[in-house]
Amino acid sequence: MSQASSQHRMSFHSAAVRSGLVSKTQWEQAVAAARQSVSQQIQSSSTETSSAKPTDDAIADYLVHSGITTNYQIQQLRAGRSKLSLGPYVITDWIGQGGMGQVFKAVHRVMGRQCAVKVLPLEKSTELSRESFQREIRLQAELDCPYLVRAFDAGHDGSVHYLVTEYIPGTDLRKLVRNHGPLAMEQAALVVSQAALGLQYAHNLGLVHRDVKPGNILVTPEGLAKVSDVGLAAWSMGLDDDPRAGKIVGTADYLSPEQIRSPMSVGPASDIYSLGCTLYYAVTGKVPFPGGDARSKCRRHCEQTPLHPRNFAPDLSEDFVDVIADMMEKDVSARITTAAEVAERLEPWSNTSLDVHERPLRHQVWTPPPPPKEPPQIKELSEFTETANSGTLSLSDASVPMVPTIGEPQWPTPPRKSPLLAIALALSIAIPISLLAGAIIGFFVRDRM
Repeated sequence: MSQASSQHRMSFHSAAVRSGLVSKTQWEQAVAAARQSVSQQIQSSSTETSSAKPTDDAIADYLVHSGITTNYQIQQLRAGRSKLSLGPYVITDWIGQGGMGQVFKAVHRVMGRQCAVKVLPLEKSTELSRESFQREIRLQAELDCPYLVRAFDAGHDGSVHYLVTEYIPGTDLRKLVRNHGPLAMEQAALVVSQAALGLQYAHNLGLVHRDVKPGNILVTPEGLAKVSDVGLAAWSMGLDDDPRAGKIVGTADYLSPEQIRSPMSVGPASDIYSLGCTLYYAVTGKVPFPGGDARSKCRRHCEQTPLHPRNFAPDLSEDFVDVIADMMEKDVSARITTAAEVAERLEPWSNTSLDVHERPLRHQVWTPPPPPKEPPQIKELSEFTETANSGTLSLSDASVPMVPTIGEPQWPTPPRKSPLLAIALALSIAIPISLLAGAIIGFFVRDRM
């Protein structure tokens, strides 16, 4: 084995021991098991050697298969990173990127409870972002509803601030639709009605989510839906203490028209519109206004209506489509009034079950990001700031021109066939028939002459 490889293995060994995840005894056991595995491979291949030297791969396989570490932890340890904890929480995997920061899977060192840890990135750790993050922590601590993701703990490890919530196994609605296709009416009604009950709970506390979207609706393997990031996007009806007041906070594909025109006056009705867009996506597999940039999407939310859902899902009933239309009314006064009413309107289709069996977390294609404490490069912010994974949009009130509500039907009427096409089709049928008739008549006339 080369000197460079030996030094790399020592780095892996040092990081593993320093992290506290692997004791010296466990490391020695892993080395012994790896050496035995290499010896067996050498014997089976009839290759003679004086000694069997274990590889990092063999040691890593033993540590993972014996349950001492996870694949994610091994990747970080082999990269020389030994800091895999935040306070009393040991990071075991990477879940994804949220609107505010990265989300990791973790376990409490003493209690052994699995949880999700949301971390405020160092490059976003400004006074404004810390105020927003503290608001999320306080707000989620007040929420106790089976249809909302619960908060367990909060704290900071050095300069890293984090929020600990319950870990929801399964997937989110966006991934569910992308992996398995659009949901049936009954399945979509079940998920969205539960999300509506969760939003109603938040609304009763004077909170508005402002970023309702499929990615923020988690679905457990048993089919239970929970709304996440309520504290992150939610804000009190009193705007005096909200550092984001007057700014559009949300995702362009699901923004309500009033969020775009006057973000200072956003209320629960905005969540209902966004939930209607989410239901549209759940049954069609399409966002209401695909294509274009964030600015064009905002204009279309204000000016246009999406294609009829039955263009993509012909089996949808008219009554079900009416519920979506009433949730997505551009005029707030014509929209469904409360989230509880949404759940009530969806009740005829929600008496069903939904089994979600997603594969466990695996990151074989893309290398997962490192744990906190290592600040990534700071990217310049443009007028529209969109998070790569979540599409979260933040723009000033003046970024999108105010557009009056246009009185038009909720769904555009499908185009009718051209009358010229109908005439041409009729002639193409009539002319051959007339020629055939003329030939028959001519035959009889000549026979009698």
